[in-house]
Amino acid sequence: MKKFFALALALAMTVSLAACGGGSTPPASTSGSAGSAAASGGSDKVYKVAMICDSNISDGGWGAACYNAMEAAAADLGWETNYADSVAQSDYANSMTGFCDMGYDMIFLPGNQYSDATVQVAKDYPDIAFAVLNGATTLPTDNITSILPDANQIGYMAGALAGLMSKTNVLGFIGGMEIDTTKAKLAGFEKAAKAINPDITVLSAYAGSFNDVAKGMELANGMISQKADVFFGDASAVDSGARQAIDAANGSGEIAIFDIGQPADLVAQSQNPCLIGSVVTDNAGMLKLAMQDVEAGSFGNKTIYGSYDNNCLAIGTFNDSLVSADVQTSYMEYINQMAAGTFPG
Repeated sequence: MKKFFALALALAMTVSLAACGGGSTPPASTSGSAGSAAASGGSDKVYKVAMICDSNISDGGWGAACYNAMEAAAADLGWETNYADSVAQSDYANSMTGFCDMGYDMIFLPGNQYSDATVQVAKDYPDIAFAVLNGATTLPTDNITSILPDANQIGYMAGALAGLMSKTNVLGFIGGMEIDTTKAKLAGFEKAAKAINPDITVLSAYAGSFNDVAKGMELANGMISQKADVFFGDASAVDSGARQAIDAANGSGEIAIFDIGQPADLVAQSQNPCLIGSVVTDNAGMLKLAMQDVEAGSFGNKTIYGSYDNNCLAIGTFNDSLVSADVQTSYMEYINQMAAGTFPG
């Protein structure tokens, strides 16, 4: 019965592709076979990767950034792509199974919350690679790799800027789910901010979701009422809701409540007036390494790390109208200390 359901799902996905329909499985994005042949040493094989995502690829946050990372890595290597977004937790395994039965070489899972379903499905498909972004270091097997940005450094980079920018000495952190990587970002955020300003208080809350925009607005408004004036989030679409609340609180007057974005350069994208900077994660660079392992036949049994040191973490564009040149200079001094391992605190 399980196999029948998987085949039925695969057939439904194929029909969806042929019909160019919308929904959770839009048409595959094809990069072409020429690049794949070059990348794989002259082989005619065209590799394929599919992403399973519980948020939306148009959410302006985590879902969009991870989808764009997959597209960028695939374009460099000549892989074909596909995705299923807004997938409920109960459907993770079925969505993965559908793409496995369609012959995809890699399944890309953009978050630790997919780990249990990944382990379940990977056992049934030993020849297919599963790459889990933010996966635990204990997760990798022969066909599972964890892709892990340095969560502590991400928190430090955001916390240093928040500590320099706060006027009320109250910061806000909103997480999606209480997972290890989010908790590590919160710890780094608080440690860095307090190292710069010992009077800082960090308010934190978890939405219990990565796609509840209204919950993001609710949590941000609650923190604003407690004088939080610089925010950082790790909650995808929930972060978008928080920024909406911050922009509304600022109104049309002076912008005095700020947000720090991730994982893309949200200031450069002009997403919200409240944004002062971003911590940019090069998920494409890390995913590309995993895809090259597939091509080389060396995939699995490893964690691929990304950090400021290997250029997989970077500082995004500053909002020059809100972040003074002096603050930017001080911030870069702290970042250099972080890179050298001498950051205070």
